[in-house]
Amino acid sequence: MRYFLLLLFLLLPSASVFASKIAIIIDDIGYRQSDKAVLSLPSNITLSILPHTPLGKSLASEAYHQGNEILVHLPMQALNGKAIGPGALTNAMEEAEFKSQLKDSITSVPYASGANNHMGSLLTQLDDPMRWVMESLQQHNIYFIDSMTTKYTRAGAMAETIGIPLLRREIFLDNDRSQAGLEKQFQHAISLAHEKSNIVVIAHPYPETISFLIANLHRLANEEIELVHTSQLLPQRVNAKISAKRVLLQD
Repeated sequence: MRYFLLLLFLLLPSASVFASKIAIIIDDIGYRQSDKAVLSLPSNITLSILPHTPLGKSLASEAYHQGNEILVHLPMQALNGKAIGPGALTNAMEEAEFKSQLKDSITSVPYASGANNHMGSLLTQLDDPMRWVMESLQQHNIYFIDSMTTKYTRAGAMAETIGIPLLRREIFLDNDRSQAGLEKQFQHAISLAHEKSNIVVIAHPYPETISFLIANLHRLANEEIELVHTSQLLPQRVNAKISAKRVLLQD
């Protein structure tokens, strides 16, 4: 117990010289050989990995051991009817099947400390499925990031009801993968970080996105913005608990 308390104390974040923080998540990882390029990004990028994918386990393990934070990217039913892929969570499932599917998805992505939704513009609007998600995440000590794929999402409200640590996505970086489109969103992220102090940005493992980030992430420090793992935007006590879990897993 004494060791654990000392560990928590040592892991508590010290006062930062930065005025603001940005967490950048790269999600949709696991299917393509080109996804391995995410390992060339800095270790303070957060990687969200789709469950049951050919590269998911190996990429999660390698990224975790080089210092990246790992999320499980939970596939959820969308309004447009797109195929969701392995681990799909839908409104046709009963509670037991839903929670079993979710548990298998979490298990398939080693070292995941958090989760965010993949698609989900339909499912995140529904109270019962979102309650089942949060109850399952609570059992695995996993926090949630609402990707905000619909303005009618109930995921955040249900996370707060169940008591799950919660963040919300503010910006998608690469809906437009052109240099001009990426630059516009990057500048928007900088401006919003100054305004709100802490923000979450989601991007994808496109070659254009990875090249842009490698070339431009240094600009954040020039703006007094710190690039951090998503867990570092959570309340201090939650962040310390996640950091302690990381250290214990590495021992």
